[in-house]
Amino acid sequence: MHELAVTCSIVRHVVRAARGRTVRAITLEIGQLCGVRPEGVAFCFPEIARGTSAAAARLDIRRIAGRGYCESCHSEVPIAERTAPCPCGSSRVHTVAGEELTLKSIAFEYIP
Repeated sequence: MHELAVTCSIVRHVVRAARGRTVRAITLEIGQLCGVRPEGVAFCFPEIARGTSAAAARLDIRRIAGRGYCESCHSEVPIAERTAPCPCGSSRVHTVAGEELTLKSIAFEYIP
């Protein structure tokens, strides 16, 4: 389950960025084709964040659908896997979205 290692890395980056401030929310973008299960990250997060400045943070995971560009019909099409053919039948499809794993934002507690 590499979601555990991914979650550890995310929490490590967030805590480093927090520099002692309390983290209120973390937004991730996880692409359908990146190989990381959003449910696995959400499951691991509370345990990994326990005892850190991110322990009480809300985890917002945005799923990014897979999309590809077909060189044959010149259209962008939804794809469920990297090797999926275009509906036109062509296998000349290049992934344009869905491989993301992005730490999009971190919200910190405001300290006046």
